[in-house]
Amino acid sequence: MNLLRFALALPLLAGLLGEAVAQPRNDRGGQPGDFDFYVLALSWSPGFCELDGGRDRNREQCAEGAGLGFVVHGLWPQNERGYPSECGPSGRTPSRIALDQAKGLFPSEGLARHQWRKHGTCSGSSPSDYFADTRRAREKIAIPPALARAGREQNWTAIDIERAFVDANPGLRTDMMSVACRRGVLQEVRICLSKDLRNFRMCQEVDRSGCRTRDITVPAPR
Repeated sequence: MNLLRFALALPLLAGLLGEAVAQPRNDRGGQPGDFDFYVLALSWSPGFCELDGGRDRNREQCAEGAGLGFVVHGLWPQNERGYPSECGPSGRTPSRIALDQAKGLFPSEGLARHQWRKHGTCSGSSPSDYFADTRRAREKIAIPPALARAGREQNWTAIDIERAFVDANPGLRTDMMSVACRRGVLQEVRICLSKDLRNFRMCQEVDRSGCRTRDITVPAPR
């Protein structure tokens, strides 16, 4: 009987293990510079500010009248499976000169510091070079006109958001990006780039992690 129960449970166990393996893995404390590609995460500010106390956590980004749409969340070293984070050394903090380079790139200095600590330390670059690379990556991306000039709340599907970015960015494909949402509200668009930031590149795990909700609300900037 025990053997029978074990045999019947095998498919379920295999499915659970498969799901676990498919999840992005956070390899905390990886080797700086040892990764496969970058992900540029562009946060949709109205969606971030609407959910989970975003207005309280980032008053600069979410201040009434800020009018922010897409802003840089971060430039993330990524592997084909999983990603490194907090690669250290822990005492290496960005200088004032480096943080000045991040002005106007991130919505707040606090976010710039956090992104350096969690992701930039894994890039293998200095803080100044990491922020310069983040700016290069952001300048490579054109925001689709319908989202760049969003004056009212809109409803999209994830695939239509991806296609809008594809149309606005030659060389980009839908399997090189993903759309993140929470409770049916747009949170981010994540675009995969080569380590030298010259080209878009395919990223299966990032692509699979995208929003599965069919209809996505895109709140208007305020």
